[in-house]
Amino acid sequence: MNKTSTRRRLGWLWLLVACACLSAFTPQAQATVGDERFATFAPAPGAFPLVHEGRAATLLVDSQDHAGVWRVAGDLQADIARVSGVKADLRRDDWNARPAAVIIGTIGKSRMIDQLVREKKIDGTRIAGKWEAFLVQVVAAPLPGIDQALVITGSDKRGTIYGVYSVSEQIGVSPWYWWADVPVQKHASVFIRPVRHINEGPAVQYRGIFLNDEAPALTGWVYEKFGKFDHTFYQHVFELILRLRGNYLWPAMWQPRAFNDDDPLNPQLADEYGIVMGTSHHEPLMRAHAEWDRYGKGPWNYEKNIAVLREFWRGGLERVKDKEKIISIGMRGDGDEPMSEQENVALLERIVADQRQIIGDVMGQKPQDVPQLWALYKEVQGYYERGMRVPDDVILLWCDDNWGNIRRLPTPEEQKRAGGAGIYYHFDYVGGPRNYKWLNTIPLTKIWEQMHLAWTYQANRIWIVNVGDLKPMEFPIEFFLDYAWNPSRWPYEQLPAYTQTWAAREFGAEHAAEVAALIDGYTKLNGRRKPEMLAPDTLSMVNYREAERVLTEWRDLTARAEQLNLALPAESRDAFYQLVLYPVKASGVVQEIQVAAGLNRLYALQGRAAANAQSARVRELFDLDQKLVDDYHELGGGRWNHMMDQSNMGYTYWQTPNLEVAPAVSEVRPYAEASPAIAIEGSEKSWSSYGAGRAVLPPLHVVAGGTRWIEVFNRGLKPFEYKVSADQSWVTLTPASGEVTDLVRVEVGVDWKAAPRGDAKATLTVVANSETFAVDLPVENPDLTGVNGFLESDRHIAIEAPHFARAIGAGEIQWKTLPDFGRTLGGVTVMPVTAAKQAPGGNSPRLEYDVVTSSLGEVTVELHCAPSLDFQPGYGLQFAVSFDDEQPQVVNLDTWATLQTWEKAVGDGVRKVTTRHKLETRGQHVLKFWMITPGVVLERVIIDAGGVRPSYLGPVESPRVGEPVQ
Repeated sequence: MNKTSTRRRLGWLWLLVACACLSAFTPQAQATVGDERFATFAPAPGAFPLVHEGRAATLLVDSQDHAGVWRVAGDLQADIARVSGVKADLRRDDWNARPAAVIIGTIGKSRMIDQLVREKKIDGTRIAGKWEAFLVQVVAAPLPGIDQALVITGSDKRGTIYGVYSVSEQIGVSPWYWWADVPVQKHASVFIRPVRHINEGPAVQYRGIFLNDEAPALTGWVYEKFGKFDHTFYQHVFELILRLRGNYLWPAMWQPRAFNDDDPLNPQLADEYGIVMGTSHHEPLMRAHAEWDRYGKGPWNYEKNIAVLREFWRGGLERVKDKEKIISIGMRGDGDEPMSEQENVALLERIVADQRQIIGDVMGQKPQDVPQLWALYKEVQGYYERGMRVPDDVILLWCDDNWGNIRRLPTPEEQKRAGGAGIYYHFDYVGGPRNYKWLNTIPLTKIWEQMHLAWTYQANRIWIVNVGDLKPMEFPIEFFLDYAWNPSRWPYEQLPAYTQTWAAREFGAEHAAEVAALIDGYTKLNGRRKPEMLAPDTLSMVNYREAERVLTEWRDLTARAEQLNLALPAESRDAFYQLVLYPVKASGVVQEIQVAAGLNRLYALQGRAAANAQSARVRELFDLDQKLVDDYHELGGGRWNHMMDQSNMGYTYWQTPNLEVAPAVSEVRPYAEASPAIAIEGSEKSWSSYGAGRAVLPPLHVVAGGTRWIEVFNRGLKPFEYKVSADQSWVTLTPASGEVTDLVRVEVGVDWKAAPRGDAKATLTVVANSETFAVDLPVENPDLTGVNGFLESDRHIAIEAPHFARAIGAGEIQWKTLPDFGRTLGGVTVMPVTAAKQAPGGNSPRLEYDVVTSSLGEVTVELHCAPSLDFQPGYGLQFAVSFDDEQPQVVNLDTWATLQTWEKAVGDGVRKVTTRHKLETRGQHVLKFWMITPGVVLERVIIDAGGVRPSYLGPVESPRVGEPVQ
């Protein structure tokens, strides 16, 4: 060895000794999602110097390894340069002496790795023979001439690839560095702690995404940037999937797109990268349906055109016979439609048999040795339930209802099938009750609850999700794939930690909590009702201050997002706009538009001059909606032009409108003179000089507190003076007098220390411009001695499900609270989700709610539940309800009772069912919610004694006193 080599080796040895002497408390890499941290940017005891003092460790790959492994080694080389500015030397088959090296290879394909295993330098037993497992380990003196190495090895090609990308993420390269412009934090030195990081592979074998409904946004962008959906585009999709530890893709397929036919390099590159390809649920034998228009002859009808169809399918499979794939089998109607009623189960079974013969002939294998799936989508599930069967080795791909509610899961008997089962899920959909394609509207809480069912019921062969244009769905895509990899790593309680860890990786630990709050906040609000489903009358303008409360939530998120944007470094703002700021602001603007239009209609009905201001506000906000899109298109000098081109309002039925249209508004022509009138909370009526009956406010309750409002408004152009007074001194009025130009809201409250005990009434008098109006204010100030629970007020009780007094389980069955689940506070369900069906009554599992009623006779109990579906055959999702010791009333959730029932439930984001009860006494009662089947998630309970007013979310939660009754 020459003197230069000796000095270099001694220098590296000195560095290793120095590292061992330094404190372990050194700067950490950016957060990684789901893995222990093993990268650091300062020396640590025994750490491997990936980059130090302007030098990067050499990357070594065996030329006999998979092409995808060679390629990903190049990605690591690029990632090291992104972080440090230093380009690592990448070599194949060159094991010459060097002080530090990164040895990358696959067990059984890399001679270096196999030698390390033989010499017991690394222990491959934990990963050998497993699916996509990997090991990352720092090894001293692994090979002659190498002082220290970082060894990255996999059980197979993708295992090695995932190991390499795990290092990339650890050193600070987000999987979204390209797709969302997440900046890479620069560091002069990068070290890997002396870890032995073992990942034994995924829980779900195939994990992927489906690019679908990809026009106009993704299509316009691809055509501008790449010319077509060719390999230059798909290489970015492949890399993203692998960085997210996915392995499976259904490519874009809207007419006229055909992955294998559009560019012969598409399937070749997918196989090189290590992406398992498939085709969608209605594209058999790897043939895009667009190809039927290009090459098909005659009808898409197997009875009438069998020879042409068989040859068409054979040609599709011949083209990719040497590529890794999952073959879709079966047949739907032409263009993703149901087959005709004349086509029966026997014909479909014949089609499958013939397709499997083609598979065997083309592949030269037994069909059972070739991965296949049968997608039980829409009407196809009905064929299965009516008795159609496919061979046992075929994967049954169960589906959701296109709105995130799984329709069916394997029974215990079906779980024994050799082919297993999977799930086709949706973050995007074109169809009824309305398209939702624009933005992310899927809270993690919903994804977790449904996919936890899938995992627990062993639908674990395939998880694939429709992500539309990809770009708006960055966050849920990553969670979906992470959860598929390791569901046990992310129990429900860890969802907030997941979001914060993700946010810390993208924007730094300092801002992680706030970024997480913004992401969780906007997805929850969008999950209440998808933006495309909003209308001017969705929220109540007069009851429970609903529109005001929802707008307050959106405005708070918007203000916080704008403030955080200013606090972020300039290089992070493009990513922040895409991932956080745009979805928050744009979603909020759409909600603001609909509320302004709703107020315009209400004000016009009431004859308010202020209707015109709301009309102008709709136009102003409609322009802002476009401005936000324009700002998106200008990011990075037009990098994402055409993304967000999807229409978000103007729907008249399920399909996207050809032209984006703001909601219709009205204009009023005010009187020339002052013209006073009033309106009150709880009513859409107005009271003018012509009279409209006596105005009565909703009551105020001593425990609930708060205020009610009266609005004094003008129907004319000239201002006027008003004054409000009360006949009871304990009434507070703010402001009690003043001038009205358009409108003034007067808040009406009570000084409870001075108010009389029991029920009372105050009369308020409004004098305005010589007009006089009378308003009654009911007041409820009951004696609460000895009572406990939620109190009836305004003839109803509203309860958030997590606020139970007692949760009574039985054996393994326990109640689990799901914070922030659903539309309001959260949900409650039973675990495990595989629990046996229970008979309600006695001491069976139940939730108990202590309530105090002041009404007698008939009451309605309205249960707000997640719109889950009957995912097991034989019986539907059920629960029971009772008061006190009465016989429990069994209730079928029955979300799919009719098409109209389902559309209402998924559109509202909640399934509402009711029971009727008769209360014989006033005072203390216990409402009981009995578990019958698992899978029901309760969100709210509303007891209506005749006082519930129309609203979208329902009344705010009722006042509560005392301790739970034992």
